[in-house]
Amino acid sequence: MTLFNHYTARYRREEEEYSLEEFLNLCKEDRMAYASATERMLAAIGEPELVDTRKDPRLSRIFSNKVIKLYPAFKDFYGMEETIEQIVSYFRHAAQGLEEKKQILYLLGPVGGGKSSLAEKLKHLMEQMPFYAIKDSPVNDSPLALFSAEEDGEILEQEYGIPRRYLNKVLSPWAVKRLHEFNGDVTQFKVVKSWPSVLSQVGIAKTEPGDENNQDISSLVGKVDIRKLEKFSQDDPDAYSYSGGLCLANQGLMEFVEMFKAPIKVLHPLLTATQEGNYKGTEGFGAIPFDGVVLAHSNESEWISFRNNKNNEAFLDRIYIVKVPYCLRVSDEVKIYQKLLQNSSLGEAPCAPGTLEMLAQFSVLTRLKEPENSSIYSKMRIYDGENLKETDPKAKSYQEYRDFAGVDEGMTGISTRFAFKILSKVFNFDHVEVAANPVHLLYVLEQQIEQEQFPPEVEQRYINYLKEYLAPRYAEFIEKELQTAYLESYSEYGQNIFDRYVTYADMWIQDLEFRDPDTGEILDRAQINAELEKIEKASGIANPKDFRHEVVNFVLRARAQNHGKNPVWTSYEKLRVVIEKRMFSSTEDLLPVISFNTKASSEEQKKHHEFVERMVAKGYTEKQVRLLAEWFLRARKAS
Repeated sequence: MTLFNHYTARYRREEEEYSLEEFLNLCKEDRMAYASATERMLAAIGEPELVDTRKDPRLSRIFSNKVIKLYPAFKDFYGMEETIEQIVSYFRHAAQGLEEKKQILYLLGPVGGGKSSLAEKLKHLMEQMPFYAIKDSPVNDSPLALFSAEEDGEILEQEYGIPRRYLNKVLSPWAVKRLHEFNGDVTQFKVVKSWPSVLSQVGIAKTEPGDENNQDISSLVGKVDIRKLEKFSQDDPDAYSYSGGLCLANQGLMEFVEMFKAPIKVLHPLLTATQEGNYKGTEGFGAIPFDGVVLAHSNESEWISFRNNKNNEAFLDRIYIVKVPYCLRVSDEVKIYQKLLQNSSLGEAPCAPGTLEMLAQFSVLTRLKEPENSSIYSKMRIYDGENLKETDPKAKSYQEYRDFAGVDEGMTGISTRFAFKILSKVFNFDHVEVAANPVHLLYVLEQQIEQEQFPPEVEQRYINYLKEYLAPRYAEFIEKELQTAYLESYSEYGQNIFDRYVTYADMWIQDLEFRDPDTGEILDRAQINAELEKIEKASGIANPKDFRHEVVNFVLRARAQNHGKNPVWTSYEKLRVVIEKRMFSSTEDLLPVISFNTKASSEEQKKHHEFVERMVAKGYTEKQVRLLAEWFLRARKAS
């Protein structure tokens, strides 16, 4: 299929026309023919994937071993599982005819937190399922509105399987006029299958607050079309322009952007539209039906001022609030940046390892509430599902941090939008090479924090995050990157030390001699102890005896699950640190190779060239290798 044929096939969702009897027979076969907007939305969202978090150590720590629901329709909304589940719950309960059916779905969150993206996604999902309406109706009248629940309900339920609760609908003034013209012959009405469309404003509409002084309810309910007054009287339904958001969005979804910026008089039609399923127009004819979803969103400041106004009490009870906080998990924040980069021309630009992670860490740190008796950096890592039992005994559990922080955590801090602007500056920092690296990121962040003119205490806090947490830990990260690139067979070397240490420790615990299979040399317990101490002393292990037992127990358990083979040497955090300190106990050998000064010998030059090649293979550009090596050497001297 060519591009143009594909486009045409997608565009041509032609309206299918039915007689009223054909429509009723269709209802007998397909319950989606008479489904409400919320039921169609649920069908478009689809069934979730159930994930048993007990099977994943990271997820089990974050979600307390619960089974969580992940909806493929929202797969690009990272770190929003709770928010999305609340939204789906709203549609599920509303589809069941519960109180949510009469409530406005309201997304409450900070700027740049994803409210608009969620709204766009919901409108896109609404487009996936067709609805049935009376042909030519300007407000998408449901064909079932032609029937009475009291008088026709029993017949419709018995013959066509349509439950009576679907019949309590109001017929629009336009349809009432047609009914009179047909002398009550409903068979003259035709039914069309329509596809909701954002572009054509069919079943989907968007309303925005206008000027407080001159905006009126017509933006929601429509108004008289002056050009038609030559033919019709002012209160004739055919003289009316059904151009309001509620008119266009009947049987679909109406998005009200920044709803609480609108004057309260403008919002009044929403009360009757949601509570009673109909509203009054600006003229003296009957009520206009509304059987759809009102989706609103705004920032917290507007909501607070609206909530605190006693005149708005009637509204407060009719709003279903879903909080949309900023992402509080570093790994998910990184995925958001990656998605944004892929949708820009920077998607293919080089990005040094650790850059997105550092920006995500800074973003999350600004959004977290400072914990008591614990490091905020440890809290950030716990929120990302890490296990810090062995590295930070003061770190609390995920749930303890959440309970202390309260329900408003994530509603303040820097936005994803702000972070992406930072990233744009970092990629374009160098005039020659469009690329990003953590050193430029640290500089740009510090500059931007000063320019934003945050309150002094906030500015100081943000600067402290850079200097106390991010820069020192990046120095450790880049040191390891440089070291591992310096050692040609880093992994193999580490595994050899690991395997030998485990063997020696096991023999020492069992009080056995060790015969080297390669040389035949026999080591007694004292000699084995000396070999073990060579590794342990470099790392300052305080209690070697307990440490050896701990390591051997871990390896024996791991072997049982690994067909008798030793685990990878990096799998046990404590021993990995010990081995790395042993491997890199002499950094003096490293310095001549990683520096970009003139080399003393061709051998040194060859080693340097191989080191650069290995760094490039890790994801750095040659220019970045030089910059980061020089930054590391300066940071090392400064410390």
